[in-house]
Amino acid sequence: MAKVLVTGSAGFIGGYLVAELLDRGHEVVGVDNFSKYGPVAQSHEGHPRFRFVEGDARDTDLLTGLLDGCDHLVAGAAMIGGISYFHAYAYDLLATNERIMAATCDAAIQAHRAGRLSKVTYLSSSMVFESTEHWPSREGDERRIPPPLSSYGFQKLAVEYYARAAWDQYQLPYTIVRPFNCVGVGEGRALGQAEVLSGNVKLAMSHVVPDLVQKIVKGQDPLHILGAGDQVRHYTYGGDLARGIALAIEHPAARNEDFNLSTAESTTVLELAELIWHKIKGADVPFRHVSDDPFQYDVQKRVPDTTKAREVLGFTATTSLDEMLDEVIPWVTHAVDEGRL
Repeated sequence: MAKVLVTGSAGFIGGYLVAELLDRGHEVVGVDNFSKYGPVAQSHEGHPRFRFVEGDARDTDLLTGLLDGCDHLVAGAAMIGGISYFHAYAYDLLATNERIMAATCDAAIQAHRAGRLSKVTYLSSSMVFESTEHWPSREGDERRIPPPLSSYGFQKLAVEYYARAAWDQYQLPYTIVRPFNCVGVGEGRALGQAEVLSGNVKLAMSHVVPDLVQKIVKGQDPLHILGAGDQVRHYTYGGDLARGIALAIEHPAARNEDFNLSTAESTTVLELAELIWHKIKGADVPFRHVSDDPFQYDVQKRVPDTTKAREVLGFTATTSLDEMLDEVIPWVTHAVDEGRL
């Protein structure tokens, strides 16, 4: 099995990915500076094949040292958040993530030259398709449509250019993965994030599923949603995404390719909100909602083509939205009861 360095290993997707890689028999080195949530307890702490290093992914020397003896690198570290991040931290998202990516690629190029590092798997985002006007979004569309308008989406597109440029100049092999709308447990209150008032509830996560859950748990009635609720998303379980990323790391046909990783099921925000409402309040309680003004960069439709990942990697996201919510709702409810949200 391989030795894999995962940057951003304490993050939302990173936590799922480390657990998946360990389950598949790999040795994993994780690095994170806890800038998003602060120290986070992970189920794989103490695992004999896992080593964690607290550090900053902008530190090229640190990454170069950690890559010694590694076969693969997952470039997952980033300043990331929900839609409020796009507005509150527009410059920081761009500047911080560019520095992370430059340091990551510099270290990877050096490690590849040394002979053992075989590939970098880059975590991009569905936001590279932010400006599209046709769906489903296929791999390659990101280079044919107008660039993203948000600084976050633009920088994620730049991640993909880093991957291809490092191959073009230094022959550093890559795989690009684009997770769509990750849903799961483990997402806490973000440190330093500007709080957003949604009706009578202050939010500090701004990812739609946990935000809707905590508003209902806290008794908001009617439920406040952004815009009309007709925004279309593909909510994909974190464990499924981790499996897809692991396949992209391992599969020989993934070399120098890019993949959308997502469920094939479309769900509107209003459909999601009503489903969560009835799961918490019961089927007999009428669903009540009001619409708040949407954010500027609240993309109306994100619909991926998942054919390539299915045909090349054999990847299909199998966890239903019902199953995801049955896991997330108790977790968020417990966090609210403990005052962590």
